[in-house]
Amino acid sequence: MSAQRPVGEKVENWQAPPRPEAHAMAGRYCRLEPLEADTHAAVLFQAVEGQDALFDYLPDGPFASAAQYHRWVRESTARDDMQFFAIKDLEQGRYGGVASYLRIAPQAGSIEVGNICFGPALQGTRAASEAMYLMMKWAFEAGYRRYEWKCNALNMASRRAAQRLGFTYEGIFRQAAVVKGRNRDTAWFAVIDREWPALREAFEFWLSASNFDAAGRQKERLSDLTRLVRAGGDPAL
Repeated sequence: MSAQRPVGEKVENWQAPPRPEAHAMAGRYCRLEPLEADTHAAVLFQAVEGQDALFDYLPDGPFASAAQYHRWVRESTARDDMQFFAIKDLEQGRYGGVASYLRIAPQAGSIEVGNICFGPALQGTRAASEAMYLMMKWAFEAGYRRYEWKCNALNMASRRAAQRLGFTYEGIFRQAAVVKGRNRDTAWFAVIDREWPALREAFEFWLSASNFDAAGRQKERLSDLTRLVRAGGDPAL
């Protein structure tokens, strides 16, 4: 092939990774369990009940009743294109939110984390950050090359969270969707496999017991550790 026509680098010994399965993941501060309506719906509804703003940028919700939320969990877990998890904060001893894998494309080596909905008690906790780390860890250890995070471009909290977790900002897809009857411009972020080893070290250092004082306050901020790995920042932040 002509050297004047650039082509992508070869991906040696490439094998498509497996699709995520319904398996639990546990860390120091949290446990992720495959979401089940009869096991988790009632307690998860309690975690988000009355918090309508949590669903502003999500495709579903808010939910007016525990029965409505139970039906959503049952329908969501019946889908074969997503794998949902219930997140339990082990320090608090209660379930506080959900997240899922979606847009799962093993042949491309790409997978997305999304449908993230954390109740107030889970937000800002070590368990919440560790849950995101465990999901990213599984993806790269399974052989995925690209781990994506997408959100409504107006959702500045999600955009800040993506960067804190080490995702690189990749741009805005304008008029990417219509959600709940409203336009959605989508902000794209991703981590790629060559960045994972350094990010793993950053997460493991941040999550270590030595990084927190007796009151549970962090000594080093995760955003400071991941900033060294990210390839670029979000200009809107």
